This record gives sequence, C-alpha cells and structure tokens, in this order.
Amino acid sequence: MSVKVLFFASLRERLGRSEMLLDSNSALSVREVWEQGSGEASLPANVLVSVNHVYADAETSVKPGDEVAFFPPVTGG
Repeated sequence: MSVKVLFFASLRERLGRSEMLLDSNSALSVREVWEQGSGEASLPANVLVSVNHVYADAETSVKPGDEVAFFPPVTGG
C-alpha cells in the first residue's frame, strides 16, 4: 500500500512535483516520509505538515493509506 504525499507552493516548485505515492508496507514517521519523498536529508524546521487533514509534527506516525501534506511557512499582512 502507499502513502499519498502532497507538496504545496514553494515546496512544490523546489521539488519539481506537487504529489507522489510513496510505497510503504509499514508505519513511517512524518520525518521519514519527508526524507524519502523529497530526497532531502532533513525536514526543515519551519515546514507545516498535516496527516489526513490534521496538523502533525515530525514524529507523527504515518500508516499505509494515509495522506501527508507539506506546506511552506505562510507570511502575510
């Protein structure tokens, strides 16, 4: 089974894709999903994450069939 991984805004541009399916037969942490999905060594500290539409942190467990979304920091006025 797979984990659906979504990248938004500047993360999408930086990684060159908006989504991907990550094959996994066991639970992973959000940090591991980022590392495998992005190919980068570590999850940036200021990136927001949701798992199944609920905000999560880097150590949240992700199971096959879940959806993980990564959002860059938001600024505005």
